[in-house]
Amino acid sequence: MSHTLGIRQAQKQKTRQALLDAALGLLEEQSLSSLGLREVTRAVGVAPTAFYRHFRSTADLGVALVEEALGSLHPMIRQTVAPTDSAQRITRAVELIAHHVDSHPAHVRFIARERHGGVQPVREAIREQLARFSEEVKAELAKDPESAGWSDEDLLMLAHLYVDQMLITASLFLEALEATAEERERVAQLAELQLRLISVGRRHWLG
Repeated sequence: MSHTLGIRQAQKQKTRQALLDAALGLLEEQSLSSLGLREVTRAVGVAPTAFYRHFRSTADLGVALVEEALGSLHPMIRQTVAPTDSAQRITRAVELIAHHVDSHPAHVRFIARERHGGVQPVREAIREQLARFSEEVKAELAKDPESAGWSDEDLLMLAHLYVDQMLITASLFLEALEATAEERERVAQLAELQLRLISVGRRHWLG
């Protein structure tokens, strides 16, 4: 009996993932607010009623996509800011972001589009994930000697700046996916300069 339940559970998870993958593919060309569940189930080859075994609505599916797109990035985000005064670390951070965009362009495009899109639960889910990133970045920044004398409010403001800049960098690399190596290098150089500018401002904030 347990073996049968295990097979059923695995099949259920496989169908759920297929629905997520199909939706992500369809969202390459449209926003979530215009996506119909019948489009998604047709792409997977299941009946529309099967959708509701996994998600309450397309908004619920969108929230699951947010978790899939951002939920695994917390360790990477923390790595990009400690130590912030290291030019080598900034270069590595930009490389990590570029690699992630190259590996998961559909996820990055989905977040970029839906962050200010028309589906409120998805906007809120993205906002919550970004808030978590900022809190985690703040915790890393607080470990640095340069953070001596900084208030929690100022550290959180700085963390927000870093997270926002990472999103901007990801968007720039997304736009340059089909660009030449020279153009991509220019994007990387610009991203490094922008992160270094934040670091320079940080060193002089309390001065």
